[in-house]
Parts: sequence; structure tokens; C-alpha cells
Amino acid sequence: MKSPLGTGAAAYRAVAPAADRGSGIAFDGVSVAYGGVTVLEALTLTVNPGEIVALIGPSGSGKTTALRAVAGFVQPATGRIRIGTRDVTDVPPHDRNIGMVVQNYALFPHMRVDENVAFGLRARKAASALVAARVPEALAMVGMAAYARRFPRELSGGQQQRVAIARALAIKPQVLLLDEPLSALDAQIRRSMLDELARLHRELPDLTVLYVTHDQIEALTLADRIGIMRDGKLVAFGPAQALYRHPPNRFAAEFLGRANLLPVTGLEPAADGMARVRFGDVALTARNHHALPAGDECLLCVRPHDVHVEPHADTDNTLVAVVRSIQWQGDTQSVELALGEHVLRLACPPRLTLPGIGDPLPLHFRGTQATLVPVGAALG
Repeated sequence: MKSPLGTGAAAYRAVAPAADRGSGIAFDGVSVAYGGVTVLEALTLTVNPGEIVALIGPSGSGKTTALRAVAGFVQPATGRIRIGTRDVTDVPPHDRNIGMVVQNYALFPHMRVDENVAFGLRARKAASALVAARVPEALAMVGMAAYARRFPRELSGGQQQRVAIARALAIKPQVLLLDEPLSALDAQIRRSMLDELARLHRELPDLTVLYVTHDQIEALTLADRIGIMRDGKLVAFGPAQALYRHPPNRFAAEFLGRANLLPVTGLEPAADGMARVRFGDVALTARNHHALPAGDECLLCVRPHDVHVEPHADTDNTLVAVVRSIQWQGDTQSVELALGEHVLRLACPPRLTLPGIGDPLPLHFRGTQATLVPVGAALG
């Protein structure tokens, strides 16, 4: 089935001002404080033109504050913010040429869909002919052209969020700010909206997006790069797949997907970026992606889906653990095991027959699918 985004997206690019293309976002040592309490500390980060960057982290980590600083809703105590080549630190929100979508849709209930989408344009005193052209284009981009004359109360949650996105895009923003836009939706609609956002970005490759979420799946699905926030600080930043496969620290490993982390010692460099380590009396191999020095104590990180019950020809790591629990989750089984005083988890197909609770189970994983993580690094 053809994407509903195609025609409107082409029209969007055709009429977008040249000055709006190729813009990005830059934080340069940005700090924000409320009542003397610092909630965002010296954030330096660049979102490249046309890129989606996701900021993730627990509540109170500073991710939404960073987004609101770009929007102009909070004033930095220190540092500067640029959109494209323009310093917007002291520019009021309505002059920053941004589009913003929040989690609760924020549609005007007394306005029909097309009136909601036109609101930003009318607030900027756009000509009637321009409004008449851009509103249907924006609605076509999100597949909502047929709903132009409905009221928000006549739409589902997912449809309302599409309208909110159309309203943000109608003004031809330099950047699009998304503040947990899917958190109010149920799981099935959220998956559908993720697909639509991914399609939208493919159709609008010049649009720069800063996406704030607490959901790691959203970040991994959409983002080119991910920033992980904790206690007002950026603790990890990099390409989504690289950050997942080679986290720079323990917090990043545990927050971005589930991770098994085992303390290992006696690091010895080996060929092809690998290293030999010991977990107790067991010799293991793993990637030394961060070039940790010989002899370091560190953590071996291996994801649950990379741990196998059956050995493969190139499996070079084996551990024996005791089964603690088995949870059937439809298309997978989540198994928790005791490895001495440590816990190890694996995800395996439900058709696989496992031993009972309390029984030993040999586990296998490739050294190339494990990575060494420094014990105390904050940002690497």
C-alpha cells in the first residue's frame, strides 16, 4: 500500500524556503537552573542538519529541559543555543521557526482539524492563499486529508497526534521538536505512529528533529544518534546501533536495552580488537571497543538475545548458570539465571525445552557479540 505521506511531502519540499533547509541544532555549554538548583548542566551537543537525535533518560534527567531550551520556553543560565547558523539564545519562541509536538496533542477542541493546522500560520499572519495551500499539504503528509472538517473529539488518539504533527509542519519549521509524542497512546497505535514518523522523515530528509522520550524502543527505531541523560548531564552520545552494541558506561548499557553485565579482570589485548578476560576462574573473550588498557578491571556486556542455550561452531564463551525463573512472553521466553551472586538473563524461542527451576544450564555466546565496558566512565 502506498504511503499517505508521498504527495504532501513532495509539495512541502517544493515550497520550503531555501533558508529553512539544512539547519541543525547546537547546544554549547548550556546550563539551566530552577530556584538555584541546576537541572541541566553544561550540555554540549550538535544535531546535524536533517538528522533525528533522540534524548532519553529517566524522569528528572534533563532531557525535556534541553528541548524546552531550544523552544525558548526556558532561559539558559549559561551557554548558547543555535538553530542553523543563527544564535537563538535570546530570541523569543515565536521567532525561532520551530515546530513542536507534545504528548497531550494540545489541539483546540472548539476548532476543526483544518483550523487547528492553520493556527500557527494565522498566528504568523500568513496570507490566506498560503494558508489554503499549506493546510491540505500538511494533512496529506500525515494521512489526515479526509478528516479536515472533523473536531478533535471525533478522532482517535493516534489521529489527534497526526493532526498535531501536521500543525507543527505547516509552518515549514527549521527544526521539529517532539516531546514524548507517543506516550499517551496504547501499544498498538504507538507502533503504527513509529512507522509513520519513520516514513515522514524519509519523505522530509531535510527536516532536523530533536526527539525526547523515555522509551528506548522509540529511540532505537527512529534516531540516527541517541543522547542518554542522567541527573542533568549527558552521559552517553553516539549513533544508535553503536551505542547499543558498545555502550560507553554501565548506565548507558542498562538504560538502552536490557544488558547482562559481569565484572571481569585481567584484561589482555588480543587480535582484531578483541581481549581476553576472566570471570572468576572462567576465561572469556570480548570486543575491546573502547581500547581499555591491559590489566583493567571492567564489565563484560552481553545482551540477552546474544546468549544461547545451544552452542554454535564459532561460540567461544561458555558459562554454567542455575535457572531461577522462566517467563513465557508469546514469541519469546525470558529466562533469569543465577551465576554465583550475579544475575544473567537470556531470551530464547518458546519452542526450546529448558531445564527446571534450580537446574544448571550451560550458556554460550560469541566473543564478537560481547563488549567490554569501563567501570567508572561517564561519557565515552
